[in-house]
Amino acid sequence: WASASIREAWNSQTDVFQKSGREEDEEELKWAAIERLPTYDRLRKGMLKHVLEEGKVGYEQVDIDNLDVQDKKNLMESVLRVVEEDNERFLLRLRERTDRVGIDVPKIEVRFEHLSIEGDAYLGTRALPTLLNSTLNTIEGVLGLIKLFPSKKRVVNILRDVSGIVKPSRMTLLLGPPGSGKTTLLQALAGKTDTDLRVSGKITYCGHEFHEFIPQRTSAYISQHDLHHGEMTVRETLDFSGRCLGVGTRYELLAELSRREKQAGIKPDPEIDAFMKATAMAGQKTSLGTDYVLKILGMDICSDIMVGDDMRRGISGGQKKRVTTGEMLVGPAKALFMDEISTGLDSSTTFQIVKFMRQMVHIMDVTMIISLLQPAPETYDLFDDIILLSEGKIVYQGPRENVLEFFESVGFKCPERKGVADFLQEVTSKKDQQQYWCRKDEPYRHISVPEFVEHFNSFHIGQKIDDELRVPYDNSKTHPAALVKERYGISNWELFKACFAREWLLMKRNSFVYIFKTTQITIMSVIAFTVFFRTKMKAGQIDNGVKFYGALFFSLINVMFNGMAELALTIFRLPVFFKQRDFMFYPAWAFALPIWVLRIPLSLLESGIWIILTYYTIGFAPGASRFPSVLWHSPDGTVSLPLHRCSWKNTNDIKSWMIWGYYISPMSYGQNAIVINEFLDKRWSIPFNQSISVGKVLLQSRGMYTEEFWYWICVAALLGFSLLFNLLFIVALTYLNPLGDSKSVILDEGDENKNKKQSSSDGQHNLKSIEMSSPSAASIFEEYS
Repeated sequence: WASASIREAWNSQTDVFQKSGREEDEEELKWAAIERLPTYDRLRKGMLKHVLEEGKVGYEQVDIDNLDVQDKKNLMESVLRVVEEDNERFLLRLRERTDRVGIDVPKIEVRFEHLSIEGDAYLGTRALPTLLNSTLNTIEGVLGLIKLFPSKKRVVNILRDVSGIVKPSRMTLLLGPPGSGKTTLLQALAGKTDTDLRVSGKITYCGHEFHEFIPQRTSAYISQHDLHHGEMTVRETLDFSGRCLGVGTRYELLAELSRREKQAGIKPDPEIDAFMKATAMAGQKTSLGTDYVLKILGMDICSDIMVGDDMRRGISGGQKKRVTTGEMLVGPAKALFMDEISTGLDSSTTFQIVKFMRQMVHIMDVTMIISLLQPAPETYDLFDDIILLSEGKIVYQGPRENVLEFFESVGFKCPERKGVADFLQEVTSKKDQQQYWCRKDEPYRHISVPEFVEHFNSFHIGQKIDDELRVPYDNSKTHPAALVKERYGISNWELFKACFAREWLLMKRNSFVYIFKTTQITIMSVIAFTVFFRTKMKAGQIDNGVKFYGALFFSLINVMFNGMAELALTIFRLPVFFKQRDFMFYPAWAFALPIWVLRIPLSLLESGIWIILTYYTIGFAPGASRFPSVLWHSPDGTVSLPLHRCSWKNTNDIKSWMIWGYYISPMSYGQNAIVINEFLDKRWSIPFNQSISVGKVLLQSRGMYTEEFWYWICVAALLGFSLLFNLLFIVALTYLNPLGDSKSVILDEGDENKNKKQSSSDGQHNLKSIEMSSPSAASIFEEYS
């Protein structure tokens, strides 16, 4: 009995090892099957953990292109269960895979040399955005273009001869008091400088100037303003951004990686392999990259909540700021310029986000500058380099460890219990720097910003930067995938599909507007046909013809003005469009075409409801060919009304110098078409006299065309107008810029003294003061709208 028990125990242990061996063999066979596939198919197959038979967990082959929600959730949980603990380990696993086969990761070094930016601004109260000032500014601007009136603007120097280097794998913090030019510097480095500003100097990426590549696609500027569609959820917003920005060179990297691993006989980590493959597929409606960004930004708890706007409840202001950050992180940019990303966030959340950015920079060799106004000490310590701006000049740029050494060499010391970031922003101010004076044997004297700059140039960190700038960057070291030269991240067809899907989603979220419009035109049609219901208006009579004419005109007006409600929706979306257009998400046509295509069925539906309910009840021409012909005529309500007014009049009453307005109005062609359709019917062919019928008399009395072929000319004209107006809409969206761009305000000395007496007015105007170096200089203000 004892020997039997021992034999049974031995067999069970042997069974365990045999099963374990069999499972490993099965996994190896599945992976070998993937390795035998062609490259295209191999990059779309992966191994994911699944619950197998008898409740056991094992790996199963999956199609990466068609991962369901649960598969994505399981994959994210396996690689990033606790984001605070697992993110660094996860990024190291990604980097280890590429390093193991000797693949270099693209890096970007940004240099700016003798960069100066200036603009024009009005003086004093003239710069305030009042109605009178706006009117005077417009008139003066027009007169100034034709040299009839001198401009009263003054030149404002925003950045003054700044130079520096932003290196990859180094977290750089941009500090400076409000109005020092931080936003302008970040926009300049990202290639997004305002067209009204004058720029001199040179900015290069890996030795290449902006005309050699597309800086807006190579880098990403994260604005301090949160512009999003309030009707979309957080996940939908990031998914759309990732879909438009594309995957960059991730697919090519993965293909080369897979080829080298196959040659070396290396089996990759199944989870890392699946993640890299899932994030390398372009054009996906939902991406695993979105899930990753949501996770590290702490937005996964509100991913399915609408962003919200002024009229719609949504996420908080701090969460909107994180959405703005995530919108660019889902893209493939290797250089990131973040402007005030901590607005609305508590210090703990800011610390976590900056910590994740630091891990990304150090492990994935990303180039990053983050502008923060008042970072907490623990957040400040996460950065490697500091750039301190004041009055448009760089006071210090270099390692964080040497910044206090520099200011101590000038004569200023940071107190022990004082945050270094707060010290740096106050030490250049005339009002605050005296408290930090540390040379007890010397009397305090104000050190101006130019003196700080001069001292930094002789400081060993400044000399080192100057020496590096003297040596041109070796272009041969530039990674082929570092700089992006394609204008958009995906193909034109994929861009159209993405914008079409978003427009359809926005229409569904605003369905109340379209339901209301449909209900409104239904009610109006019921009211209209009840006026004529059971009336006896015989055709062929001049008096009755006038009533039919009025009914046709009323129908046209109702259908036209029913479309005006959609104009407001389009206008509300323009700020988001301009932002995404400038960030190279998509071209203007990809935004405009889906709007046009999706509005056609709605226009036909509204016209159809009106015609079906009113056509026979009012008593229009009953011919089978006449009824459907009216459905084609619903002119666009967005066309300017002054042009339509010309079409409401009898052409015989329009002055010859105004007749052009009649011919360029779409409504005149729509009106001609529907009256020709009615009054050239055989029931209006009763002779009025020997030479003309009643129908033609009615047409002539209103100055309408009297030949049948004009109906088809009017139809063609309406189609042409539709094409023309949409083409002009696309052209305008392509070349025009939104109103309310950044502007500079200068306050002259007289107003400055007045404001010292009336301190309350400073708060009302909400202007940001900058102390200038000389007593006679003006105070400069920057206000970003």
